[in-house]
Amino acid sequence: MEKLTKQEEAAMQAIWKAGKGFVKDFLEVHAEPQPPYTTLASTIKNLEKKGYIDSVKIGNVYEYKPSIAEEDYKQQFMSGFVKDYFENSYKELVSFFAKNQEISKGELQEIIRMIEEKK
Repeated sequence: MEKLTKQEEAAMQAIWKAGKGFVKDFLEVHAEPQPPYTTLASTIKNLEKKGYIDSVKIGNVYEYKPSIAEEDYKQQFMSGFVKDYFENSYKELVSFFAKNQEISKGELQEIIRMIEEKK
């Protein structure tokens, strides 16, 4: 799928949070600063063109819902991010955060426990 802009990602966050609804519903749960209604409506149309959301016309308005689950998007985004910036290595990703003290020793130990529990 086509990569999303920051504005589109913020709109998708609101759509995932609402589950489904109309532009006004997404505006209510959109993170601050909230965009103008017309800007959000335009962004939602772009998301529909890109295949991230589906719509159903109800009267003279459209109801939207995500066509991709948030977890699926995260998986896709992170895979591309790790590939593009960390030589396709999650070890390099974790190492980056450890070197920059963005992740604590306790958090690393928790990650190790999670990995060991999956085995």
